[in-house]
Amino acid sequence: MANTGEPSSSLSFTSSSIVSNGSSAPAGANLEIVSLSRLSRDLERLLIDSELDCSDADVVAADGNPVGVHRFILAARSPFFLELFARGACAEGRPRYELRELVQPGKVGREAFLAFLSYLYTGKLRPAPVDVSTCVDDMCAHDSCRPAINFAVELMYASSVFQIPELVSLFQRRLNNFVDKALVEDVMPILMVAFHSKRDQLLAHCIQRVARSDMHDTYLEKGVPPEVVDEIKLARKKSKPDESESLALDPIQEKRIRRIHRALDSDDVELVKLLLSESEITLDDAYALHYAAAYCDSKIVSEVLDLGLADVNLKDGRGYTPLHMAAMRMEPAVIVSLLSKGASASDTTEDGRSAVSICRRLTRAKDYNTKTEQGQEANKDRICIDILEREIMRNPLAAESVTSPLLADCLHMKLLYLENRVAFARLFFPAEAKVAMKIAHAESTTEFAGLSTSRSSGNLREVDLNETPVMRDKRLRSRVDALMKTVELGQRYFPNCSKVLDKFMEDDLPDLFYLQKGTLDEQKIKRMRFCELKDDVHRAFNEDRAVSRRSGLSSSSSSSSSIKGDLKQQKAVRK
Repeated sequence: MANTGEPSSSLSFTSSSIVSNGSSAPAGANLEIVSLSRLSRDLERLLIDSELDCSDADVVAADGNPVGVHRFILAARSPFFLELFARGACAEGRPRYELRELVQPGKVGREAFLAFLSYLYTGKLRPAPVDVSTCVDDMCAHDSCRPAINFAVELMYASSVFQIPELVSLFQRRLNNFVDKALVEDVMPILMVAFHSKRDQLLAHCIQRVARSDMHDTYLEKGVPPEVVDEIKLARKKSKPDESESLALDPIQEKRIRRIHRALDSDDVELVKLLLSESEITLDDAYALHYAAAYCDSKIVSEVLDLGLADVNLKDGRGYTPLHMAAMRMEPAVIVSLLSKGASASDTTEDGRSAVSICRRLTRAKDYNTKTEQGQEANKDRICIDILEREIMRNPLAAESVTSPLLADCLHMKLLYLENRVAFARLFFPAEAKVAMKIAHAESTTEFAGLSTSRSSGNLREVDLNETPVMRDKRLRSRVDALMKTVELGQRYFPNCSKVLDKFMEDDLPDLFYLQKGTLDEQKIKRMRFCELKDDVHRAFNEDRAVSRRSGLSSSSSSSSSIKGDLKQQKAVRK
């Protein structure tokens, strides 16, 4: 059978009498092809057609939803299920099995289990669903991101535990291809499934990959079996003996650092303070905040931050800040604690990844795009991304240290925020905005239609093929500077108006941008909020005008009628 690049080309029901090289085949072979294809299709209907629900057992996935299965098919295809079902039902009535109990110590999600079942029923391995095997990082090729790796890892666990050797071989090859392309953090799930599945060749490849990396022993010891850690250390000594010795910590200092980490593991910040007082070592020496952000409860992270003894933006030996560690952990409470103490959301790792890009590369498209129903717990991955993106928008000039090509992306994001803010200022307070823009020379720079493109991909203008990256960055910076000065002037001379804009940009912009979108109830709520917004605009305008009069300054030339007219214009634009 020709290799088409898809697993289903080699993993399907076949017969030695079938001819697949394009030559003519006997009638019996053609009949066998048709019958096997029909059998595969009919068995697949048992999984996907609700009208054919004649399943006789349930396997409960990690999300708590049961998957109906047919024991006679699973028993015929898998020695594991044959033995399991031979022991009889675990309780009276319809047999029910927990997937997390069947696949230990690994984890198999609902989507991966359904893909595995599809192969058992049909003999064909379908392509991985896009929404569970791709991340939401627009810059990612999705050939080695965490969702792609996790989906293959889950199928490897299922194939190994349920004893399907042809799938084990397939996914061992697939995971082996991931090892050299993926980030070292993303290699860890592959290493663990290789260890538990006793795939020695895959495990050895992972060990060599980790040994070549700069991942610290502390983090290896937290997530890797001791015997594997020892093999990684041995591989490092063999490959770079001199470097390993030079990087080794002083035994006394290493002992003190480990004591601090153990105190953090025990949630004992008072002991941490005692250990610091008894030696010259500092929290930064021990990278204690990095450790807490990666492994400790959010309450402990807050307590460590409250000590005021750790640099919240300190980079460790790998170029990671505590916020980068929290982003890899995907814990919203820890991220918020760090941001509230001054952590920079725009700091990047040595390979150019920010905290939000780390989160995006770890998040499945399904988890990010699934709408959360009222009363339903929101997805933590989506929350982390929203928090970090909001922080960047709130501090649009915080990413000055980012270098090209990431610089352009950061400037685009700042421009989206500033252009939209100034555009709404011109709608709410036209005269005031015009004065501020004139003083800041914002009107003399390259214009960008913020409102009309705020939901687009962020292209600032037609591409100039003669523009170099340096020229582009200079142009973007010039526009950012002019708009930022406009905002600062508005905040200084029209503080109440600026507060209304700040609140609108932070809370209302995504919802009020299109009044006609959503259900009837949602549209009603948006219109009510829009009416409240008009009142806020009038109130802020009158307050600033009153302050101006009391200060002996000339009042704004804007009239209430012009405000009403512009608000009508704004409403028309949004519709």
